[in-house]
Amino acid sequence: MPSRRAPSGVHRPSADFSSVAVTVSDRQKSLDWYTHRLGLEIVEVDPQDPHWVTVGRRGRLGALHLCQAGGYPDLVLEPGNSGIDLRVDHDFLSACATWKRRGVEFVVPPTERTWGWEAQVRDPDGNVLRITPPLGR
Repeated sequence: MPSRRAPSGVHRPSADFSSVAVTVSDRQKSLDWYTHRLGLEIVEVDPQDPHWVTVGRRGRLGALHLCQAGGYPDLVLEPGNSGIDLRVDHDFLSACATWKRRGVEFVVPPTERTWGWEAQVRDPDGNVLRITPPLGR
């Protein structure tokens, strides 16, 4: 396997993860769901461009860009498995119970697998998010 190291003296650019888009039909409704029901925080809002709204955890890498369908001709809703995995950094089962009380719909309830725990939730537009505890818990 070839080395991934850059040749000596060659600058290798690096990047950090910023955001991933989740297509939504109503940005405000989704913002309410992701913040009040799921408990994420508003990370970034561009006052010059209402298209740019992200949620996640302030001070941490990674956010969900709530990208409203209809803003661009090729942007359509894509309900189903989003491929997004959110990690709970505290008691997983307690977090799932809290979300259930807040009206979050579980597609897959908290389930213990051979490799650990998982749950899957559906947002108002049908985007399915996988929820897991940190690896090894």
